[in-house]
Amino acid sequence: MEEKFKLKEEDVAILNSNKGLTALLSKEPYNLEKAIRYVKYEKKIKKLQVELIRLQHWAIDENERIIIIFEGRDAAGKGGAIRRATERMNPRHLRIVALPKPTIEERTQWYFQRYVNQFPKAGEIIFFDRSWYNRAVVEPVNGFCSEEEYKIFMSQVNDFERMITESGIRLVKIYMSISKKEQKKRFDDIKKNPLKQWKMTEVDEKAQELWDVYTEYKSKMFEKAKEGNSPFNVIRANRKTYARVDAINHILKKIPYDKNREV
Repeated sequence: MEEKFKLKEEDVAILNSNKGLTALLSKEPYNLEKAIRYVKYEKKIKKLQVELIRLQHWAIDENERIIIIFEGRDAAGKGGAIRRATERMNPRHLRIVALPKPTIEERTQWYFQRYVNQFPKAGEIIFFDRSWYNRAVVEPVNGFCSEEEYKIFMSQVNDFERMITESGIRLVKIYMSISKKEQKKRFDDIKKNPLKQWKMTEVDEKAQELWDVYTEYKSKMFEKAKEGNSPFNVIRANRKTYARVDAINHILKKIPYDKNREV
């Protein structure tokens, strides 16, 4: 027999607040535990967003250049995590970059060139929703690059990132990790929702079938990154709220901003 959720005094206070009542009544069937958890999450996110604003002010004043990469399987929650991280920040001093497939002209250039074109100027933070690591996983898995192109990328990527960091750019790399079961659940939710159906691509449609191949290339990517000076931080992302908190915490931990700066 399942143990019933026991309300604490602080939980009752949360449910009696406007946010608590909104969280409780916005979804059916009503779930006290989920409503309380969501309100606590919102409070935690708000505090973290204040810190992100503080970090941004520091970056602007100190002419810092920052790149934050979000990688992960399809439907891992990269975009949602980036949105929660940036929604309260000054949009004039940040950009979210999600590049489409390369143009014919871009295919003739050095692979990293189109990403370099997006790099930050002084005082700017760039969030990459997928990055040059497309060539480490997505492209070879789906046959979008040759074996030779893949090998060249893997031989160059650590030197490329060393040049980035040695030039004074701060680089943070996050990988959002979900289970195969959770990915399928999210794909099913997307397909059922007319407001989200546009998100499904041909690559997404094959993601479950190619799960093990993705895993193989992902492991190679992690091993290569460990050999360099910028390894990935893996975030468990089956629960979106926890993943977003963990991702923001990692950003705040990796960048040595002035925590006493007034906002």
